[in-house]
Amino acid sequence: MTRAWILTMTLLAALVASAARAAEPQVTEGFINAPVAEVWRLFTTAEGFKATGVAHADVDLKVGGAIRSHYDPNGTLGDPNTIVNEILAYEPEHMLAIRIKQAPANFPFKNAMRSTWTVIYMAPAGSMTQVRVVGLGYGDDPESKAMREFFAKGNRETLDRMAKPYWPKCAHCQMEESQGQ
Repeated sequence: MTRAWILTMTLLAALVASAARAAEPQVTEGFINAPVAEVWRLFTTAEGFKATGVAHADVDLKVGGAIRSHYDPNGTLGDPNTIVNEILAYEPEHMLAIRIKQAPANFPFKNAMRSTWTVIYMAPAGSMTQVRVVGLGYGDDPESKAMREFFAKGNRETLDRMAKPYWPKCAHCQMEESQGQ
């Protein structure tokens, strides 16, 4: 074996490993203490989608339809800070695939978002629903890595927020509610 061949094979292996890392999905999982039909409603109706933490929402549930949302209670759907997710595919009460079509004006990852999409899986788990949010299409560049971390944190917060109203009220939860938290 020549030295050039070994170097070429080493570089090729590094490129393949890098591509494999970049292709790994960003996965967030959680449980919501509600039947699948209720969790499906949360993701696919305007009123339900507000459980994700947005102030305003509009859902046009069809392939090619949109989920429009806005976090600012003083904002309006359609303004520059509206988030528009295009619905790529769905199987009722099982799967919803979306991609960001329009990010808020100040979203810092606009180049990286162009190659990504998200699949949300829902599966019965006894009387609860297991939710698995899978972000795909991330690259290995710094912007894509930063966006991946942004959504890892945001998706965890979103699932936790959605689940909280469905859990039995423990003493700590009742105290938080009474204090307006």
